Amino acid sequence: MTRCRWAGDDPLMIEYHDQEWGQPERESKRLFESLLLEGAQAGLSWRTILNKREGYRQAFHGFSPVEMARIGAEEREQLCHNSAIVRHRGKINAFIHNAQVYLAMLQRGESFSEFVWQFVDHQTIENQWSELEQIPAQTEASVAMSKALKKAGFKFVGPTTCYAFMQSAGLVNDHLTSCPRHGELLAWD
Repeated sequence: MTRCRWAGDDPLMIEYHDQEWGQPERESKRLFESLLLEGAQAGLSWRTILNKREGYRQAFHGFSPVEMARIGAEEREQLCHNSAIVRHRGKINAFIHNAQVYLAMLQRGESFSEFVWQFVDHQTIENQWSELEQIPAQTEASVAMSKALKKAGFKFVGPTTCYAFMQSAGLVNDHLTSCPRHGELLAWD
C-alpha cells in the first residue's frame, strides 16, 4: 500500500496527508480556517498555502472570527504587504468579510459545522477511487454547498474550492483505496 501520490516527497505535504487531510473535522472554528485556506489556494498550489499556513494563522489572529472581523483599513493594508501570506487584496478582504458572515451565523444560533456537514447528510462520503484521475474537481454536493455559502454571504467559495474543503475536512474520503489512510479513516467518523 502506498500513500496518495499528490503528497509527493515534500515532508510538510507528507505530514499533512498522513495526519490531517481527509480526517473528519467537526469543530466549527477549524472548519472555518480550512474553508478560508482552501479559498486562498484558488489559482495556486496547496503546497504554497500549506507553507504559509502558520503565517496565515499569525496574520489572522489564529483564525479567531471575532478578531478577524475587527481588522480595520490600516491592518488590511499591512496584510497586503505581509510576505508570510499570499498578498492578494481580494482574498484578504474575503477572509475578513467571511469572518463577519461566520459571526452573523453564530448570532442567529447557526452552527457552522452543522451548516457544512448537512451537504453530506452529516456523514463522511466514503469514495472508492483507485486512481487520482477518477477524483472529481466538484460534485453536486460541493455545488450545493457553494450556492448556500454564497447565499449566506461567503466569498471565494466556488464549487471546486468547496470540494477541496470537503476533501481536506473529511466530509469525503478521497484517499485512494491503495493508500493506508483510506482504510484508517473508514472507521474514524
